[in-house]
Formats: sequence, C-alpha cells, structure tokens
Amino acid sequence: MQIQKAIDNLDKLIADVEDARLQLSEHHIVKIVGISKYNSSEDVSSLYKAGQRAFGENKVQDLKQKMIDLEDLPLEWHFVGRLQKNKINNLIDLKPTLMQSLDSIELAEELNKKLEAKDKKMNCLLQINSAKEESKAGVMPEDAIEIYKQIIQTCPNITLKGVMSIGAHVQDEKIIEKSFNTTKIIFDELKPLGAKYCSMGMSNDFKLAIKCGSNMIRVGSSLFK
Repeated sequence: MQIQKAIDNLDKLIADVEDARLQLSEHHIVKIVGISKYNSSEDVSSLYKAGQRAFGENKVQDLKQKMIDLEDLPLEWHFVGRLQKNKINNLIDLKPTLMQSLDSIELAEELNKKLEAKDKKMNCLLQINSAKEESKAGVMPEDAIEIYKQIIQTCPNITLKGVMSIGAHVQDEKIIEKSFNTTKIIFDELKPLGAKYCSMGMSNDFKLAIKCGSNMIRVGSSLFK
C-alpha cells in the first residue's frame, strides 16, 4: 500500500467516525483498531506512517509474525479471533495490549491458569453473542453480567476491560441495531465494575455501532482497501 493511499483511507475513516460520534455526543471518544488479517506487514507499516497505531489479528501465528516484522514500531496489538486452548501459552508470550475475544468462562479459567503459571496478567474483553447466532462465539447476553462478575472473582490474572460483540449478520439494519443496543445495555451495567471499552462495529456497520454507543471499532477493509 502506497503511503498516500494509506493516508487517504485513514482520513476517510476518521471523517466517517467523527460524523457518527458527533451524532451521539461531542464528548464521545472512539478508538479505531485496524484489523490487519489478509494484509501484509508493509501495509501495516504504511498505515502507521499515516498515523494509525492500534492493529488487531485473529490468528496467534499471524500476530506473532507481524509483531516480529514490525518490532521497531510502537504499535498497539489486539487479538480479536477465536482462541484455541493449545495456543494460549503462545498468546501470553506475545503480550497483546488487549485480548478482545474471551468467549466463555471455560476459556477464562484455562487462560487464567496459564497466566498464573507464567506470573503474567492479560487485559481482556468478554465477547457477547448479542444476536444469539449459532455461527458466532460468545456468551449469551442474559448470562453476560454474571459471567463477567465470575471472571473478576475467580480469575485474578485476567483484567476485564469491557465487552465485545459482532453485529447481527443480516441485512435488516433494525436487527443489527438491536444487537448493538443489547451489548451497550450490558456494558453500561458493567461500568461500575471497571468496564471501559464497548467494542462493536466493523467496516460494514461501524457507523451504526458508534451511534449505539460503541467506543471501539474493529475495521479492516475500510483501512486496507
């Protein structure tokens, strides 16, 4: 990706984010995480030069490779994919800024056990399957608050920073909006427990997600096209 293209893509995305957030509140702040899967380390470097700092990968091995390739850049790395239990130790060693896809109490317990063994901690988001779709991971919305509290109480090496969800995979915007609103209501209830991030919205629906209260979006094609 040429530098000018990276600048143009980032400027367009920032303008769209600004428009969406101002419709909610001039005080609302939104963090952009560039999802770099299917894209090269050189593309990430170009976007870094354009001003983007946070990036996410959905496979542990791809995250490791990009972290090695770009170790000289002060990037903020997020893990956003489904974490297999046999990859937990590898992810811990990479020390991502935020693990966004903690999708069950069982995964939390296994992650905590291995963090404890390595005397490490990890910042995570609880993934909520707000649309209750079989193809998606995450806890059911009606269980989310209780599971969030359970992780706080029983997994001291995990620091929960909020919640993440993926919008309903449908064309009907009202159904997508409903899934975002479900997550936002849960997030608001968890704020007294330290929830800081409500991560929802991708390239095709981040404007709607921001209007529903998202303060972190995960965008790939909007940045890397």
